[in-house]
Amino acid sequence: MTSVLVVNAGSSSLKLRVLNKNDQVVGSADLPALQDADGGTGDGGAVRDAVASFGAVDAVGHRVVHGGTLFRAPVLVDARVREALESLTDLAPLHQPKSLAALDAVSAVLPGTPAVACFDTAFHATIPAAAATYALPRAWRDKWALRKYGFHGLSHAYVSRRTVSLLGLGDRSRVVSCHLGAGASLCAVLDGRSADTTMGFTPLDGLVMATRSGSLDPGLVLWLEQHEGMSAGPLAETLERESGLYGLAGTADMREILSRAAAGDADAVLARDVYLHRLCGSVASMAAALGGLDALVFTGGVGENSAEIRSLAMSGLGFLGVAGDDTVNRDGTGDREIGAAGAAVRSAVIGAREDLEIARQVRAVAG
Repeated sequence: MTSVLVVNAGSSSLKLRVLNKNDQVVGSADLPALQDADGGTGDGGAVRDAVASFGAVDAVGHRVVHGGTLFRAPVLVDARVREALESLTDLAPLHQPKSLAALDAVSAVLPGTPAVACFDTAFHATIPAAAATYALPRAWRDKWALRKYGFHGLSHAYVSRRTVSLLGLGDRSRVVSCHLGAGASLCAVLDGRSADTTMGFTPLDGLVMATRSGSLDPGLVLWLEQHEGMSAGPLAETLERESGLYGLAGTADMREILSRAAAGDADAVLARDVYLHRLCGSVASMAAALGGLDALVFTGGVGENSAEIRSLAMSGLGFLGVAGDDTVNRDGTGDREIGAAGAAVRSAVIGAREDLEIARQVRAVAG
């Protein structure tokens, strides 16, 4: 297969990339999302013009956030699959409609070109029942498919595989992948398969994020409902968009937080320290799921660009055998090992390339 068009529909943007047979990006366009949070449509003409400008492609790969329990692997899209994807909208109401809008728009321009849906949840389908099951009544779990789904699977799949290759770990490996961006999650990867992850039934679970709270005591949410009269809408808006780093320090920008913390700003210091406390504790939890740790890898906007966060996290994980090389961590560029020589656990930073993972999956399915 010569070329693959990768369609990545995010919450506010639509990224189009064409990868040739050597996985080089030979065409790209960054557009507004086709469907906004209020259900309005974006500029379908811009999608049509962009796709037409790329010329012929052999297949299209679409990032789809949620595959539910129906899709545990990438799948060739037909009318039945398209209908099934729409049925999962309730599980990802902010993201699924935008993925479907992008699927429809691109398919209208390339009606005869194979389209493959690649899922953020699918990589985590291998998580064992002990890690995926919530301690809820069976009737609830069966009726509503309540379980840990996990997200960022396309990123974790690529980054963990790239780490194994970069560090020469071989087929038997225990890797914790840290996808630290506006959304953030960890994944425990055992021999190339997801064994646990920090996001759960929704992407709100787990780490402290830019504007998302991460894990909370559910009793706290119930208390706000019962004693303060807060309804689901305002609660969801606050937990999704007004919490996390933003809630702690008034900004979601990690660079600003670190700059203010260095100047002694108390709110910024607290935001940094809460972020790191949750990150280090969760890495330890992932290592426990693996029965040990061979490599720790950072990716995503914060993971790739903040040497300070990487350094502080590695220092906080010294008890696991993690140790950083300050010079390589601070001054190096690109995919690289950043751990100290001789450290029991090796550390690396890898650029996030969901497009490469999607293209790989497309070739495997539509080959």
